[in-house]
Amino acid sequence: MHIIYVGRRGGALRSVHLNLRWFMALGLFLLALAVAAGAGLATAFDRYSQVHLDPVLALELDAQREELGQVRNDAQRQLQAFSAHIAALQARLTRLDALGERLTELAELDASEFDFSLNVGLGGPEHLLEGDAYSPPPFMQVLDELTWRLDSREAQLDVLEQVLAERRLDAATELSGRPVLRGYLSSPFGRRVDPLTGRQSVHKGVDFAAKAGSDVVAVAAGVVTWSGRKAGYGNTVEISHADGYVTLYAHNQDNLVKVGDLVQRGQTIATVGRTGRSTGYHVHFEVTKDGRQMNPTSFIARAGEVR
Repeated sequence: MHIIYVGRRGGALRSVHLNLRWFMALGLFLLALAVAAGAGLATAFDRYSQVHLDPVLALELDAQREELGQVRNDAQRQLQAFSAHIAALQARLTRLDALGERLTELAELDASEFDFSLNVGLGGPEHLLEGDAYSPPPFMQVLDELTWRLDSREAQLDVLEQVLAERRLDAATELSGRPVLRGYLSSPFGRRVDPLTGRQSVHKGVDFAAKAGSDVVAVAAGVVTWSGRKAGYGNTVEISHADGYVTLYAHNQDNLVKVGDLVQRGQTIATVGRTGRSTGYHVHFEVTKDGRQMNPTSFIARAGEVR
């Protein structure tokens, strides 16, 4: 690039040669210098503004920061309380499931019909109410209502479990059934001809003829109060039951229980024998209530009524 100018002295013409590259570099340098100066001024102004911020506005910002931090802390505490509440409800629901399975067993219900491991069947088409906008549910209120319902259900199920357990216990302690699984009634209760002497006598129980060595079973739950030999009875087992009842099983080949044992209905307590005063293999079965002799036939007849 050539620049021609006229000198002051003598009017002579002069020229200056400039390199275009150097000229552009100089322009870029000046532009960068201007930008840097602007940025520096902006930074300085920002720092000046921060330092010389209106005290009232600064206090308001600090108060808002503090309030925001408090809201965060409150939200965190509420979430922790919500999580703890949910965990407690889950534990109670687990207990209710176990209690429901227990009641299903006690009531002898169909386990496949009341399967507590499956979700409850719910559903149906969706029908939204017109004009009702969605609003989030009040979670704590919903949880409080759910807790109240759980309290009510737990109390009801506890009562039901107690009633069913008592009924089952009553059924287990009620005398019913025969003292042998297989056999037949060979001698009734009351007056009869003595099989050994041929004279009239009183038979205080009933006899069941059965196969030698077969099972002798308890007709109700109770506690063994005698297991040994008795005159005329041979090997004998006596069991005390609720309400003052006592059952006796005599002429056994072997006694399989001892005094103090707790036995259940249908449990094998001895084997059929012919010990004592006997003409053959059988079980002599007696029932007394508060020391008074009872006719065992009425208790045997209950077998179809008690499960």
